[in-house]
Amino acid sequence: MVPAPPEKRESAASALERQVWERVEQKDMQGALAACEQLNRQHPEFASGWHTASQLALKLNKPSIALKAIGKAIELEPDDTSWILQQALCLAKLGNMRALESQVDLLSTRPMKTAYQCSTLGMLLTQLGRREQALKFYERVAVLKPGDARNYYNIACLQRSLGAIEAAESNFDKTLGLNPTDYESYKVRSDLRKQTPENNHVESLELLLEEGIENKRGKAHVCYALAKELEDLGESERSFQYLKLGADTRRGLMQYHIDRDLETMSSIQETFSADLFERSIEGDSNAEAIFILGMPRTGTTLVERILSSHTDVFAAGELNNFAVQLMNLVRAHVSENKLPRDELVRLSAGIDFKTLGAAYIESTRPFTGHTPRFIDKLPLNYLYTGLIHLALPNAKVINLRRNPMDTCYAVYKQLFLDAYPFSYDLEELGKYYVAYHRLMEHWHAVLPGVIHTVDYETLVSDIEGESRRLLDFCDLDWQPQVLKYYESKEASTTASTTQVRQPVYKSSVGRWRDYERQLQPLIRILRDAGIGDE
Repeated sequence: MVPAPPEKRESAASALERQVWERVEQKDMQGALAACEQLNRQHPEFASGWHTASQLALKLNKPSIALKAIGKAIELEPDDTSWILQQALCLAKLGNMRALESQVDLLSTRPMKTAYQCSTLGMLLTQLGRREQALKFYERVAVLKPGDARNYYNIACLQRSLGAIEAAESNFDKTLGLNPTDYESYKVRSDLRKQTPENNHVESLELLLEEGIENKRGKAHVCYALAKELEDLGESERSFQYLKLGADTRRGLMQYHIDRDLETMSSIQETFSADLFERSIEGDSNAEAIFILGMPRTGTTLVERILSSHTDVFAAGELNNFAVQLMNLVRAHVSENKLPRDELVRLSAGIDFKTLGAAYIESTRPFTGHTPRFIDKLPLNYLYTGLIHLALPNAKVINLRRNPMDTCYAVYKQLFLDAYPFSYDLEELGKYYVAYHRLMEHWHAVLPGVIHTVDYETLVSDIEGESRRLLDFCDLDWQPQVLKYYESKEASTTASTTQVRQPVYKSSVGRWRDYERQLQPLIRILRDAGIGDE
């Protein structure tokens, strides 16, 4: 039998490939997989077919299979930029940051010809923390697709993180001009600066609500934007009305049971008792990590900026790495996929802590390792304080403490994307804070001298004295530029990104008192637990 000429074989392969994507559009993933398998079997020399197989595998959250498939496309056509870009996406999904960095370096030297290529490379650069480079690629996308609102949103978010606040506001305006239903942009835009009577968005935001917003998440974003702007304008009564409406709306979208979190914290205290820390447990000797933890909105970002202004310190961001590496080790010793939380806590006390410490440090590479110290500023690491000390006894642990009522009000008025589900109901927030407070008291009792506590109020009233104490605790020499942390060009992606670009201020101290009547459910819970508001 005479084989078909190459052009006919390619035509047949392309027809099969179209079938794959037709099935995807019809949401028939089984049919798409079957068609793709047929495509790759009948036309193994068709590189685009392996690219399609890789894309399908990523859609199905199977990055290892996706990486293998795109590798075959690259074997056939090693210089194709699209294949290399897809390989980089697979590496990012797998968390292989060393290989991703190398791949992105290669891609950065090549011309990105399409909007998809530019935006994908911009996204990967952002993941690697290379935001200034990422911004250039997103700006190129805006030239190629000037009518796409998401391009301006991406540009605005990067400009915000880099401190270009006026430019960011302009691009959020462009985003909303092209897509008035991008509700998240209303909230982020309101947070960029203090709103003034002459320059605010209150009227247009209220009109949006009056017209009706079917998207409940969108409604919450607009409510929080209004609460923020009205607080800036000194209208506390109206501000809280919108804040509660936004919080109630967001809470209504969640399936959350606070008792589970309370039970987990209680289980942690029981499992990690004083006698456990009296045993001879070997951890990893690495001394690079500085963990900054505590409740959110307590000044963790401010402390991070002060320390990272030191030449020996790198701010690695809010890393989830410790919890991930911990769960990897725990699950390696159990067969069940789903275990109760208290059982996971109990099992975590019996792992090899030296292995955990080494795995955590390795997981932070290649972002870390180029300075003597790096900062992991994930507030929720307070859950793992004892495990952190066992795994990395030479790491530094800094806990931020702030007036309980200021803390809780600041948490309540912050719309988090997918974190802190306890923050949208005052009673749940109060119960959670009490449990957090007791857990931190426990860590201080079983780990005397290990945790350095920074009081937010003391920090903002005596920034030099507190900064000197911070550097001493971290075994760092004094460098006066840490007091000018707000001049740092380093990116910030937290809720405090605009505040940390200003000199220290005290206006948020005692802010909760403007809402004392509305916060009574929270006040009662804290007072009943013996936690004052002084």
